[in-house]
Amino acid sequence: MADTIRPYSEIDYLVADRIATITLSRPDQLNAFTHVMRDELIDAFDRADSDDDVRAVVVTGRGRAFCAGADLSAGSDTFNADRRQRSGTARTIDGVPRDGGGQVSLRVAASLKPVIAAINGPAVGVGVTMTLPMDIRLAADDAKFGFVFSRRGLVMEAASSWFLPRVVGISQALEWVATGRVFDAAEALRGGLVARTYSADELLPAAYALAREIADNTSAVAVATSRQLMWRMLGADSPWEAHRLDSRGIYVLGQAPDVAEGVSAFLEKRLPRFPMRISTDLPDLGPQWPEPPGYLT
Repeated sequence: MADTIRPYSEIDYLVADRIATITLSRPDQLNAFTHVMRDELIDAFDRADSDDDVRAVVVTGRGRAFCAGADLSAGSDTFNADRRQRSGTARTIDGVPRDGGGQVSLRVAASLKPVIAAINGPAVGVGVTMTLPMDIRLAADDAKFGFVFSRRGLVMEAASSWFLPRVVGISQALEWVATGRVFDAAEALRGGLVARTYSADELLPAAYALAREIADNTSAVAVATSRQLMWRMLGADSPWEAHRLDSRGIYVLGQAPDVAEGVSAFLEKRLPRFPMRISTDLPDLGPQWPEPPGYLT
């Protein structure tokens, strides 16, 4: 049963059973990405983070596509910022307009809730790069993928030059980007882009089962903190930095109510009832990752 519905024009946002579902919803345009969709996705992740009743986020697409990439209705000027009017929450970085896909990817990366992509169909360009900072990618077995930028004369976007090699390794990342080819879910699975594939009718149930496993069994604060630590450590210089932050986290949370409840529930052979909330009880392990640079305007 749905708990919360928030109206948007290009996505749908639904909360039920402590799981937020964000659905890209331009099915007649194969859910092509626009400035409106960018702003709505950022807002939806803000809402999910601020709602302590949300324990996990599932992102999927309406209709037969996940997201076919950028909306190309402006033709050859689609990516020409000087000829197109800036809109919405566009900002600049290093003196140029910020890439819209990157704004979404960095907001997903900063999520305090685990994010599961349920890729139900074609995911091309920004349609696939926006999923890279999502924690777990599941796909329909007939989904298609493509990092097609080189075939459009464009560089990678959505901070994917940082995320993609860390997700699949540099060699596989360069093969997909240099060829710009569209490939199937089986290749995505072999290359480590997705964790598992399912038939179309099994995909969302599998994503929800995984989200419920998180919601029913884990501490929201522990998951949020561990998620931040793992992503942050991908850029650390040494495992000593992980040891430093792990030690502080264990010291702080070891005295906290969730650990007492988790240990008690395990010893008493019952499901835990963790009392701590992300909105008030996150431990201070330094700036939230990814920390914006000083030159951002």
